[in-house]
Amino acid sequence: MQAQPIKEILVVGGGTAGWMTAAALANRLPSHFCKVTLVESEAIGTVGVGESTIPHIRQFNETLGIDEATFMKETSATVKLGIRFDNWGNINQQYFHPFGEYGEITKGIDFHQYWLKERAAGSDMSINAYSIAASSGLANKFPLSTHQKTTKFSDYNYSYHIDAGKYALFLRKYAENKGVKRVEGKVVKVDKHENGFLKSVTLEDGTHLQADFFVDCSGFRGLLIDQQMQSQFIHWNKWLLTNSAVAVPSERNDQLNPYTIASAQSAGWRWQIPLQHRMGNGYAYSNAHIDDQTAIDTLMQALPGKALAEPRIIRYQPGRREASWVKNCLAVGLSSGFLEPLESTSIYLIQLGITKFLELLPSRDCPQANINEYNKLIARSYEVIRNFIILHFHVTQRDDTEFWRYCRHMAIPDELQNRLELFAESGRIDISQFGVWPAVCIGQNLIPKYYDSRLDTFGDEYIQQYLQQTRKKISEAVAQMPSADEFIAFKLSQAKSGDMSC
Repeated sequence: MQAQPIKEILVVGGGTAGWMTAAALANRLPSHFCKVTLVESEAIGTVGVGESTIPHIRQFNETLGIDEATFMKETSATVKLGIRFDNWGNINQQYFHPFGEYGEITKGIDFHQYWLKERAAGSDMSINAYSIAASSGLANKFPLSTHQKTTKFSDYNYSYHIDAGKYALFLRKYAENKGVKRVEGKVVKVDKHENGFLKSVTLEDGTHLQADFFVDCSGFRGLLIDQQMQSQFIHWNKWLLTNSAVAVPSERNDQLNPYTIASAQSAGWRWQIPLQHRMGNGYAYSNAHIDDQTAIDTLMQALPGKALAEPRIIRYQPGRREASWVKNCLAVGLSSGFLEPLESTSIYLIQLGITKFLELLPSRDCPQANINEYNKLIARSYEVIRNFIILHFHVTQRDDTEFWRYCRHMAIPDELQNRLELFAESGRIDISQFGVWPAVCIGQNLIPKYYDSRLDTFGDEYIQQYLQQTRKKISEAVAQMPSADEFIAFKLSQAKSGDMSC
């Protein structure tokens, strides 16, 4: 017997999650095969502070056939080569977490092991000197194209700082051009079939919307996944203490930094994200350690330019749903889970959620095997990223406030503890983990005790010459690069007016 395909999908909620979902569905499922409808209410606000992304968004846009230059113009995007962390390992210390690797894996040995051997011999050379992303980023420069890489020895990647509201509008236009229907209104009632599957929603004006499958993009409310499907929320606030953020846009300073700045504060951390037309600013903090007014004052005093709006406070809880997919209901975005924005993973998790769903696209009866596989993949992804974020707060020498003392001494997940002990001993890393571990660990003063002993078979002269050549090539390449501002101007000159496709 042939399975019945899903013919109608209803996305409940707009914003970045809703329109990324609708756009991806419309790109994959032709409108004559599957009807996609999105219902949202302009009266319901979105969180809308996520302006920093990681490189996976480029793959998402490319899959949709979106022209990069047009995307950058429409979303006021700037480029991002990584994150500069201030005051994390200790006060008055700074490091750079780049996209891409250091140097190259040579003779099967991770490049940072060469740096460790060099350091053991007395060198004080920064590991940034071996990253094209870190070196160019900190010089406020940007490579013209990753398709014509300046160096074959040092891989790098890049992402964007974007106006999330403009990105949602951009994807709305894309999705509607592909047949997605938008319905304005608030959901006031949800009906189910006898088997517990969702059947329909009713809007405030009486409009009745039925579907075979429902995607919950309603944000923290979890209108479907929580209130109807009762998927429990697993809290991670014993490891991730920040539960509030105050955000405000400001005028941008003159020079464009092609990176995000994350500056550790007394009870959390403060971000600066440069867009073409403004600076995004915020302070993610624990309201158990400082009050809202202190957080607001701290942020406002650090603005790089005049505030363009009143500060806005957002509350959140770090964690994830026990199951992001239940029966014929899928939670994507904040309704699925939330990891505080330190490593800019919110949009990535939206992308991951909808991509994995499309890989497992079920029949109308939603086989439980598909659901189980999806929930396992999503849960694991959340936990791997969670551990990487915990690492930043835990690996610190700060003890100047109660917040940092707690983070430094808290019991952490066993898997993270084991991996930290392995890195501290020998610098070993697992490529299945999220992020560039050597950048964060070394940047926060967790220097491995030993380097890889296989390097001793190469001879000191070979290693010194190899590292010197690597530094020289990177330095010469950076010297020839345009500034980040020049690169943005170049890309905007290529934008296709009114055309989002490649």
